[in-house]
Amino acid sequence: MAREATARSSSGDGVETLAHASAFGGGPPPPSQAEPVISNARLGLMMFIGAEVMFFAGLIGAFLVLRLSSEVWPPPAQPRLPVWITGFNTVVLLCSGLAMHRASLAARLRDRLRLSGWLLATAVLGALFLCIQGYEWVRLIGFGLTMRSGLYGSTFYALIGLHGLHVLGALVWVGVVWFLARQGSYASDQAAGVELCAMYWMFVVALWPVLYGLVYLY
Repeated sequence: MAREATARSSSGDGVETLAHASAFGGGPPPPSQAEPVISNARLGLMMFIGAEVMFFAGLIGAFLVLRLSSEVWPPPAQPRLPVWITGFNTVVLLCSGLAMHRASLAARLRDRLRLSGWLLATAVLGALFLCIQGYEWVRLIGFGLTMRSGLYGSTFYALIGLHGLHVLGALVWVGVVWFLARQGSYASDQAAGVELCAMYWMFVVALWPVLYGLVYLY
């Protein structure tokens, strides 16, 4: 009987000791959930950008078919595209990409002042790009290049115009992110909003030199 009481006492002490150790962190730690390598928001944006790449690839393919099947380019009675002013506009958009890169770095460093400053610079340069492009379009329409002036005009405005719409949409996004940055929304470690906006802006920036080379220089 004494041995049985001792065994029960030892068993009880063991349970009590284990419960005490678990309560005060001495036991095995709970299993931790591993964070995904790529967040759902970033993965979704990457898939969307991939669809956009395929969409523009189809438009570029249609333009190349038209270009290679034409003996004279541009077609007769059609104005030539302004290469030099568009080249300057290309530099403007590339500079906006650099500004966005600096804004992304400032967000990682939680530098609110530089973040809002670089976002504002990105927005100003993006707006300047659209203004120069709009001025270019007004002149081209005055010279007779419209959507109804044949496949040359319709393909040109489809490619360049759709890219301009993408820049406009990205510019609105940058404006929203800039407003939130001014409110201090990205002062913590969570700067995913800035990074997603930067990814899309870099996409529209990287796409433009391809269009400029094919449509204006080729």
